[in-house]
Amino acid sequence: MTGIAQDTGTPAGIIRLGNAFCDAKALLTAVELGLFDTLHETGPLTEEDIRVRLTLHGRGLSDFLNLLTALELLVRDGEGRYGNATGADRYLVRGKSSYVGGFLERSNRNLYPAWGKLGEALRTGQQQSGSDFTAVTKNPHILRQFIGMMDALTQVLGPALIEAFDWSDFTSVLDVGGARGNLCSQIVKAQPHLAGNVLDLPEMEPFFDEHAAALGLTDKLTFHGGSFFERELPNADVVVLGHVLHDWDREQRGHLITKAFRAVNPGGALIVYDRMLDEDPRHVENLVISLDMLLVTDGGSEYTAAEVVEHATAAGFESITQEPLSDFDTIVVCRKAK
Repeated sequence: MTGIAQDTGTPAGIIRLGNAFCDAKALLTAVELGLFDTLHETGPLTEEDIRVRLTLHGRGLSDFLNLLTALELLVRDGEGRYGNATGADRYLVRGKSSYVGGFLERSNRNLYPAWGKLGEALRTGQQQSGSDFTAVTKNPHILRQFIGMMDALTQVLGPALIEAFDWSDFTSVLDVGGARGNLCSQIVKAQPHLAGNVLDLPEMEPFFDEHAAALGLTDKLTFHGGSFFERELPNADVVVLGHVLHDWDREQRGHLITKAFRAVNPGGALIVYDRMLDEDPRHVENLVISLDMLLVTDGGSEYTAAEVVEHATAAGFESITQEPLSDFDTIVVCRKAK
């Protein structure tokens, strides 16, 4: 969705917007409790059955379930039983390939508390999440949650990216900051002539190995461990920087694009995709993501496609094109001379 919030010309509309966090927290809590998983497994349940299965107290549960019904995440039948709505059953059940709840789990754990400190972030310019990614990598449970968030994003964007670019003239692809290789695995499955490569921190490797084995792609995917600031990027015909540059400030973004230029084989391409900003201030979702970066990184933000073009031109790329990739993402393709 793009556009400014509705009904902010009335007191009721303003108050409703000010309490929109209540709807969000209801969804995040339902994911946290495993409500959608339970209802997928059992089918519709009464309020009391849900209370027992989720070991809840019971106070407020009726209102909670009815709010989720009003938000069209649950449906209630004529016998008072609650079941998953179509979208919730498709996208909010753990274990499904379409599951996007990994992003919501991370929002509940990390973003929701941080947004409560937005004023402090705006006053100081400092992130408010209370941890850095090094701490995340040291905790396998939290790291797996982060990977789930990344999978949720790439599961949605992967098909669009595969369709948006002509892979036929290339033989290798490198996903920089590719986590456990979920995006790269989609690319090589759709384009089996490609050799897939993923660069990420060494702590990701066990998760990468597990994922590649589960998909039967061990012979098609290679993991490269290390920090992309501390090492050169492996060479490939196509290098992908997706939802990576927004973690860093403008100077660091330029540095990474320059490193990507060195990694792209002659005649190859750099693909950058992100929730880029433009001159239209009404793109609410991308502005929210940019503020996420304020709250959880030391210098990151979303950025414009024009900035990518500037960095890519300075690095030496020649033909540069841009177009929408999805409802919110923009793709910039930067080609290197042969």
